[in-house]
Amino acid sequence: MTDSLKHAPFFEQMRRRDWESLKTMLASLQNQDVAALSQALPAEDWVPLIRLLPRDRMAHVFSYLSLEQQARILAELSDDENARLLTASSYDDVAELLERLPESESARLMALLPKPRRRVVKGLLNYPPDSAGRLMTPGFVAVRPDWTLEAALAYLRDHFSQGETVNVVFVTEADGHLLGAIKLKDLLFGPPRRRVDSLLKEAVVRVQTRADQEEAARLIRHYDLEVLPVVDEREVLVGIITVDDALDVVEEETTEDFLRMGSVGTIAPGLKDAAMSLLYRKRVGWLVILVFVNLFSGAAIAVFEAAIEAVVALVFFLPLVIATGGNAGSQASTLMVRALATGDVQLRDWLGLWGKELFVSVALGVTLGLAVWGAGIWLGGPDVGLAVAVAMVLVVIFGSMIGMLLPVILTRLKLDPATASAPLITSIADVGGILVYFSVATAILQLG
Repeated sequence: MTDSLKHAPFFEQMRRRDWESLKTMLASLQNQDVAALSQALPAEDWVPLIRLLPRDRMAHVFSYLSLEQQARILAELSDDENARLLTASSYDDVAELLERLPESESARLMALLPKPRRRVVKGLLNYPPDSAGRLMTPGFVAVRPDWTLEAALAYLRDHFSQGETVNVVFVTEADGHLLGAIKLKDLLFGPPRRRVDSLLKEAVVRVQTRADQEEAARLIRHYDLEVLPVVDEREVLVGIITVDDALDVVEEETTEDFLRMGSVGTIAPGLKDAAMSLLYRKRVGWLVILVFVNLFSGAAIAVFEAAIEAVVALVFFLPLVIATGGNAGSQASTLMVRALATGDVQLRDWLGLWGKELFVSVALGVTLGLAVWGAGIWLGGPDVGLAVAVAMVLVVIFGSMIGMLLPVILTRLKLDPATASAPLITSIADVGGILVYFSVATAILQLG
């Protein structure tokens, strides 16, 4: 059964405003499914839908909505409803929302928060964007090293609502200094009179508040962590990052890399909600730059005008040769950018990778050169066939080297390697390919 048919009763009940039936129906749905269904509703139904939810579910469903939906709902709810909704939401979700809203609206909603929660949210917003401190949630439960396991469990039962997760329990000194972490099952099945610090076995992996979010996600992935503690410069535990937060970072960074490799850049809040003017601004800059880069292609062709007039068959193979060079460069660039992003390779590996790519590109060039050699003989004779084949080998090598080295150079210059995008690599390979192709043809055919 398709989703549209499966959820047809939901949309019918919304149309009829059968609130009692809808409450029963919503109780059987997951929070994420309710949020997904809301996207198919008209905007005027978003607030009635959120009001149908019990208070303990409202904040959870709200966190999965798009920014457009969240802004519309907050604008239509009363101040008391907004205060309850934002108070029930997690600190990091509230901070992210207020950061993305217009300043005036953000200030209005901030004023509705209770003072203790307002102070925490402001603290999160003071951390640099894309830092671990901005991503973390201050909601965690910690126990003391000198407590017994029985006392620690009693404390967890009384304070479990303060923590986003209790599967991993952190151990801190009275001043908050992080000592380590223990698993909940060790607390449950250990001797009640045993001390908590007797369960500490090894140093816990941690991240600094000002570290990049990608570093936090990398640590969670590398050490297979469920939760990562965040500490300040004094090693005091100030928050935690959970695995679902890390997955969001990975998705955002991957999307950002894809957009940059398309010479577009980051689009917030997303393609669906982005204004046409924003899409225009994000795309026009690189397109203008690439137009001027490609002017060199025309200039290069003009230099070899005499060669083209002497052997018209050379023009037939021009698009084939330069496009292949650009494709080879795009392949090499994609492999290198992704390897740098995942940590599979480091900058110190560039020389070995350069040698490997050189051998691979020679093999690729020879293969493709042989593939076009026969066509060159057929259309232009043996000399044209040789010129096209040799040019193909050199152009593939040139494109591959540019595609592999440019991300490394950008990383060395502290720039995002994803800027070595397919359009940029292709444009550079086009200019170089034209020069190589006609230079080889001129030399072999002795065109002068």
